[in-house]
Amino acid sequence: MKPENLPEKLIWYYILSTYLIFLCGAQYLTASALAIVLFVYLIQQCRNEQKTELPSQKRLKISLSHWIWLIAVLVIEFSLIMGHLDYDLGMTKIIKSTLNWQRTWGIMALFPLAGCLKIRPQIIYRAICILCLQSLLLLPVAYLIGILNLPDLYVSPLKVLGGGDIYYTVNSLAALEEATGQIRLSLFTPWAPALGVIGNIYFLLAQQERERKWRYIGMIGSVAMIISSVSRLAILCLPFVLIVVWLTRNILKPWVQFTASGICFVLGIFSSQVIEFLQDVKQTIEQARADSTRVRSALQRMAIYRWSTEAPLWGHGIIEPKGPRVVAFMPIGSHHTWFGLLYTHGIVGCAAIAVALSWSVIVLVSKAQNSAVGQAALGVMLVLLVFTLGENINSLAYLYWPALIIVGIAFNQPQPVRAKVES
Repeated sequence: MKPENLPEKLIWYYILSTYLIFLCGAQYLTASALAIVLFVYLIQQCRNEQKTELPSQKRLKISLSHWIWLIAVLVIEFSLIMGHLDYDLGMTKIIKSTLNWQRTWGIMALFPLAGCLKIRPQIIYRAICILCLQSLLLLPVAYLIGILNLPDLYVSPLKVLGGGDIYYTVNSLAALEEATGQIRLSLFTPWAPALGVIGNIYFLLAQQERERKWRYIGMIGSVAMIISSVSRLAILCLPFVLIVVWLTRNILKPWVQFTASGICFVLGIFSSQVIEFLQDVKQTIEQARADSTRVRSALQRMAIYRWSTEAPLWGHGIIEPKGPRVVAFMPIGSHHTWFGLLYTHGIVGCAAIAVALSWSVIVLVSKAQNSAVGQAALGVMLVLLVFTLGENINSLAYLYWPALIIVGIAFNQPQPVRAKVES
């Protein structure tokens, strides 16, 4: 399989060069640059089509879902500016924050728009599988580095172009967590839980690869990423998403409905025991990394309190770079998308993203009924929804951008046609 046009070539060679770009500390910049290049290419293609007499069926289509995401991220930018003005942060800070917005929320709208171009999903699936193979080959090296507990390699000089140091830090692939004694891999991501996010998303993309050999390699590599990240949410996320996607495609089948009703009946009878079991499971998961659970809970309480008392409408404009000691100096507004949105962009920004995500899930549930691309895209959106509870998903968009293109392709998939019942 080879790329056939400029967008496919850019995507193909970028994904295959992920580790090289990572070693340069350039992922944060190159992903946003790629999004801009593809966006400009899309505009140029649309202009060229207007000059020719192409039939409407062959023209590039930008769906309502694409526009909703574009409007949502523009609302985020507007709330960002208002937050900066409310706190007199100055024009220089507004410009820096806008650049950061383009590299995070901005590309969450630009990459789906790139899905309107003539890009074959199979190119992305195959490239992801090859990247998973590269990661599998690096696992032994990464674990050895973790055992030796080697420090990060260096911080790229590209950090002068803006953004936190974490995005330009070339880490040592793995680290030994002192509190638990566990080796946690991060590979080409900035921190271990981020690798769990990527592993979940890559599994859903690799699952759609047509060639069995590459499909299995991609799926095994993705699962290895999830397990080696030692992220509790990542490990729970994959089976949950697979079950939900399967149910959305099969819930109208009579045998599924009968089985589901039977399960609900049994669960109702033993509801007390089920609730007690789930509470025990939750407690066990939280105690597995008690310090992390405590810090996250404290961050969430601080974010919601300061949002509600200080900046309910537009937010603070920026994440507080350094929190108090009780949260291990973690930034307030981090580690949770929704609380982060409220703290940084207020109720306005939070509502905009909530509408875009909800709309996307509803649309993709319909697309998934008769489209493999729609099925993959629905899974991706569900993964992002799950991780809104533990990560700032916008800050990782520069890593999972191939999945955003798949989502954009799925938005343009035809709606399933309902068969007419003859009277």
